[in-house]
Amino acid sequence: MAASRSAVPHRVLVPLYEGVQPLDVVGPHDVLNGASELFEITGRGGAYSVALVAETAGPVRGAGGLGLVADGPLPESGPIGTLLVPGGPGSRRLVADSGYVRWLRRAAARADRVVSVCTGAFALAAAGLLDGLSATTHWRYASALGERHPAVDVRADPIYLRQGRIWTAAGVTAGIDLALALVEADHGVDVAQDIARELVVFLRRPGGQSQFAGPVWDTPARQPGVRAAQDLIHADPAADLRVPVLAARVGMSERHFSREFTRALGTPPGDYVERVRVDAARRLLESEPLLVSVAAARAGFGTAETMRRAFLRRIGVPPDHYRRHFAAAPS
Repeated sequence: MAASRSAVPHRVLVPLYEGVQPLDVVGPHDVLNGASELFEITGRGGAYSVALVAETAGPVRGAGGLGLVADGPLPESGPIGTLLVPGGPGSRRLVADSGYVRWLRRAAARADRVVSVCTGAFALAAAGLLDGLSATTHWRYASALGERHPAVDVRADPIYLRQGRIWTAAGVTAGIDLALALVEADHGVDVAQDIARELVVFLRRPGGQSQFAGPVWDTPARQPGVRAAQDLIHADPAADLRVPVLAARVGMSERHFSREFTRALGTPPGDYVERVRVDAARRLLESEPLLVSVAAARAGFGTAETMRRAFLRRIGVPPDHYRRHFAAAPS
């Protein structure tokens, strides 16, 4: 952004509240502070001035009991370069008429950009700032955000999303990814890469949130035939789970089975089977020192290439990458 390239520091406000997640604050703070230190060393302009604020200046109790200190009260005037709203258990309790959310709505009007980390998206949504936009949050709370705020197009997989001047990020450490993206937008990839190296993190993390999320267990369907098919799929993902086979085993015609399954679970049978098989393969790769081809066969994919394509569709990284990052260390 043009303002952040000048000698005048780019003003970043981080409004705290009771129950804030400290890492959502500290991660972005360290990225932006690292950028400022780099600019001081190189003699170039563009530093960030980061201030923690709250309804009352002083200590703010964070999630887990770790305290943060607000430099001052929530300001009612003055320009804001970046308004960065952290997540935490307290953010999910904020409602549209709370003092914090009313202030957030006013402050956003004078901010160049508005950013949320993790469940900070709940605060932006409560303020109406995400209506009609796509947004992300921690994968565990994506469904809840969409249910509570149907005007928001919630995406559960991205590490971060940008919609004009509104940026949202996934859970906790994704605040670092987002802050690096902000620095890159302001100062270019070389500066962001230098900071990423100092912090020993990826500049752009491969894949999305799906690679970190646990297996998704759908609520059992009420329709007996569909429930029976679910049980068959989860009991043995490596079995023959083609639609004609499943339909025959639950005593339904193929056409009726596909229609009822999709209606009950919101996804076609083939899509559901692939998701269950990916979860099964993930558990194998995490827990056993298997060749990818062996894991593919045991999870029901048949070939390693079929599994590779499914992993790329579902979690954004290939199986060998997933195993390197998530396999248990040998005992």
